Amino acid sequence: MSGLTGLGTTYNLPNFHGELIAISPSDTPLLSAAGGVGGGKSTDSTAFEWQTKDLRAPEIRARLEGADAPTPESRVRANVDNVVQIFHESVSTSYTKQAATGQYSTRTSAPFTSNSGEANPVQNEHASQVADALRTIATDVNYTFWHGVKNRPTDNTTARQSAGLLSVVTTNRIATGEFVAATTATDTVTAASNGLSNGDRVAFTSIGAATGIRADRVYYVVSAAAGTFKVAATLGGAAITLGTATVNYIKAATAVSVDNINALVQSVYDNGGIQQGGTATMFVPSTQKVKISKAYADAYGKADPLAGRNVGGVAVEAIVTDFGTLNIAIDRALPADAVALVSVEEIDPVFLNIPGKGVLFEEELAKTGASEKTQIYGEIGLKWGNERAHGVLRGLAV
Repeated sequence: MSGLTGLGTTYNLPNFHGELIAISPSDTPLLSAAGGVGGGKSTDSTAFEWQTKDLRAPEIRARLEGADAPTPESRVRANVDNVVQIFHESVSTSYTKQAATGQYSTRTSAPFTSNSGEANPVQNEHASQVADALRTIATDVNYTFWHGVKNRPTDNTTARQSAGLLSVVTTNRIATGEFVAATTATDTVTAASNGLSNGDRVAFTSIGAATGIRADRVYYVVSAAAGTFKVAATLGGAAITLGTATVNYIKAATAVSVDNINALVQSVYDNGGIQQGGTATMFVPSTQKVKISKAYADAYGKADPLAGRNVGGVAVEAIVTDFGTLNIAIDRALPADAVALVSVEEIDPVFLNIPGKGVLFEEELAKTGASEKTQIYGEIGLKWGNERAHGVLRGLAV
């Protein structure tokens, strides 16, 4: 099923009999955990900042008895910034659609009036569509908090885009395969000495202006040749049209293990992360969740090495590592080849409060016909605190 663009009517938003069952996932683990722990922050500008500071490396500084005070030292602070991104949707439903709650459609005929007496589960079409738009925005925010690449334009010809964790984590960024810069044209990726074979799986870590691919999915290599290859959504499938773009990709081929998870956790720990054990959370896609559970069960001889916990109102499990017990949460928005370790206490959603309206609101639009029109609007960005408190592992086999 797909959505529609434009006015909702009795024809393009047909009613059906029976219970209404939602089939699209709407969970937002990263957004929910961050908001649940920190409560979120507000800003009065489209850009917002926070400061970082660090101490010097520890040394043995033996002092002479009776000596003068040492030369003064001060620690220099640095600033980090991000922007709020506009999330803006609209809904329009005809007056007829809002009134004709008893009119039904079948798959083989135009709409007709039912005499069954069975009530349509959607009695207020416009309110239902607005609620769906709000849920969609929430999943968009969660996706942006992972995949966004900061864009702070100097004018209004391009949109602001909030940076996400996958683009800002640099210190504890571990690649089990090499990140490769490439270009695309039509359906072909050009990368010198790519070493790929048909059937290999690759994930695109940046997609630029490429079409037909997403940063949260893994693709199969087809038509591999020296310096070029194509990608398909399925093994041996048709090549995807990519257009012209500059991209980065990584081969997804390394099995997740206790050792490479510990390497990630150790890197974050050594750089000052995981200071609050209750909020240190490993976010994983479904594929890696299954593999991690098996890896730890095999390593420690336990049928189920995980235990239930809660972080920021999000139900999670826990996994015991050499560096303490970590929460583990499944997030559908993560790339299939990735694992991310997040010190949740360091991150917050940041909202721009629109005067008299709020941070995410619905308002009516001007009447231009026989329909109800509203827009949903909010400006939201990510504050990640200290990027060294987080870590990302890429290139895992799927």
